[in-house]
Amino acid sequence: MTFAGALFACSLGAAMLAAQDQPTSPVIENKGQPMRIESRCTEEDVAHFGLTCDAGDPCHVFLELSSVEKAGNRIFLTGNFHTSSTTLASLLLVSEDGGRSWREPYERIRGAALDLIQFLDLEYGWVSGYTLSPLPRDPFLLATGDGGKNWRRLPVSSEAKVGAIAQFRFTSRASGILLVDRTQAGESGIRYELYETMTGGDNWTLRQASAKPIQDRKAFPESHETGWRLRADTASRSYRLEHREGENWTGVASFLIAAGECRVKEQSSPEPAPPDASAQNPRQPIR
Repeated sequence: MTFAGALFACSLGAAMLAAQDQPTSPVIENKGQPMRIESRCTEEDVAHFGLTCDAGDPCHVFLELSSVEKAGNRIFLTGNFHTSSTTLASLLLVSEDGGRSWREPYERIRGAALDLIQFLDLEYGWVSGYTLSPLPRDPFLLATGDGGKNWRRLPVSSEAKVGAIAQFRFTSRASGILLVDRTQAGESGIRYELYETMTGGDNWTLRQASAKPIQDRKAFPESHETGWRLRADTASRSYRLEHREGENWTGVASFLIAAGECRVKEQSSPEPAPPDASAQNPRQPIR
């Protein structure tokens, strides 16, 4: 191991020991039917995003799953919750028993979505993410060094930035590379940025910027078949997680796309004040 790698491993290990465990999320049991992951949209969320949802006309919330990765006996899924117009929160799921039960190992991030996953080995892994308001912005990684028990949020840049991580890849626990697509060219005409890290994602250095897509097959080789996939199933209105066995794909778990509603409680009309007796009978008795 290089000095930089050893230093990174020590610093990350210390950070993981110092970090508090994420709050335990409810375990969702797989009973053979599509599972429902509740969005938990609150009135505070409705106000925060400026949604027009009320008791009579709620905003429907949908689940979107993006990527799957297997690390040892753990299966990880990424995604988000969204309405027809707004991304509400990110979602990270894990199963440690082959898909029979699921839980959330990291808290949901308001207004964010999680996308790509890479596990280098059984312990070190990364997940890409970004916030939307309304364009993708402030790209970040979630990083773990203990197999997904604890995660740290690592921004790509200390400054606010429009864009999302289009690709990333780590070749060791310390060294990695990622490509940011800024979705539109700025005043300089630059849209694509290639970053490099030697600290496991704690710090990133800009290596290349271009107005045209950056093609680096050495850094980002063509994707290989993992034997796992996510597929939207119209009939059951769910996402199906499938594993390849020989020439066939076998269902492991499924998750309902419908994830709940955003609404505000209907305000009850205030009761009218009781009539003023003196106003009804202004004439006073003669004494």
